[in-house]
Amino acid sequence: MRRTAALLGLPLLMIVAGCAAAGTEPGPAPAGSDAGQDAFAKRATEVAGAWRPAPVWGSGYVPLQDPTVLLGDPGFTPETEAAFRSGWYRDQVDLPAGKPADGTIRFPDGTLTVPLVDAATAYGELDHGDPPQCTGRPKGPAGPKYPGRPGAGGPTVEPGPDGPVSSAPQAGCVPLTVTAVTLGTAPVRTSRGEAQVPAWLFTVEGLSARVARLAVAPQAVTAPSAPSVPAAPAPEGVLGAQDLRAVDGATLTWRLGAGACDSGFAPLVRETDDAVVVGGSAVTATGPCNAMLKLEPVTATLKAPLGDRPVLDVLTGAPLRLTQF
Repeated sequence: MRRTAALLGLPLLMIVAGCAAAGTEPGPAPAGSDAGQDAFAKRATEVAGAWRPAPVWGSGYVPLQDPTVLLGDPGFTPETEAAFRSGWYRDQVDLPAGKPADGTIRFPDGTLTVPLVDAATAYGELDHGDPPQCTGRPKGPAGPKYPGRPGAGGPTVEPGPDGPVSSAPQAGCVPLTVTAVTLGTAPVRTSRGEAQVPAWLFTVEGLSARVARLAVAPQAVTAPSAPSVPAAPAPEGVLGAQDLRAVDGATLTWRLGAGACDSGFAPLVRETDDAVVVGGSAVTATGPCNAMLKLEPVTATLKAPLGDRPVLDVLTGAPLRLTQF
C-alpha cells in the first residue's frame, strides 16, 4: 500500500488570466482555492500512479544531473561565472593520453563497472570555445601569472600606446585556465540515489573548487524513462516544476515556471513510496504583464528522505534533473 503525504505550503490559489504590471499591488486571492488544492492532489496521484520506469532504472546508470559538477563553492567573480556558464576554457597542462581502464560507479545499492572516456574527450566536452574579444580586455587567461591581463594586479589598457586606462571589469571576456587534471569521482544524483561516479577533475585557476566532468562513456549512459502524461488536461492554476536545485536528505528545492508578475509562491508536494510529485501555486494579479517565464525557487521537507525516489513534475510527469546553475 502506498503512503501519501499532506500537501505542503500555503493553500493553492487558482490563477486567473493576466497579471499586474511591475510595481502594482496584487489583487485579492481568487476564489476556489480548495478546488485548486484538490486538482493538484488528483493530478499528482495520477502522475505517481502512471510512473513506470524501464528495468534499467534500477540496474543501470541513469544520471539525473548535468555532466559538469562543481565540487564545492567555486568563489565565482562575475567574470569567472560568465566563463563557467559559457564553457570558456584554455588548458595549461598536458592532458593524460590514452584510454583509461574501466571505472566503477558506486550506488547506495551496489556497484556498476563502466567504460570511461579519456581526459582529452572530457575536456573537449567541457570547453565550448573562446570568449568574445572585449574592448581593452585580452582573450588570455586571468591571474597573477599573466601580467597585463585581468587579475594580474595592473591596469588594463585599450589597444594602442595612447589608449585610456579601463579599471571597470567586463564580464564575459576571459577564459578559465585549467592547471591540473586527475581522474577521481564526483557525487551525482541518479535513478538509484546519489552515486559516486568516475569523473575527470580539473583544477581551474581562480576557482576555489575543482570542476568535474563525468567520465562515463556515452554507451554506458541511459536517458531517463519517458514520462507517462495523464490524459486529462493540466489543472488550471497549478504551476509546473522546471528542475531540482538542491536535495538535502528530506529537504527539496525546485524551481517553478511562473509568469513574470506572479507572487505569493508556495510549494506543493505529494509523496508516495515510489515517487515524489511536485509543483506549486502562486497569486496572479489582474492587468497587463509581459509573457516572460520566471523561474521561482521553492523549498519543502518530505516525511522521509528522498533516497532513490524520482521527483516528478506534476504537469508533465517527467523526472526532474538536478541543476547547479
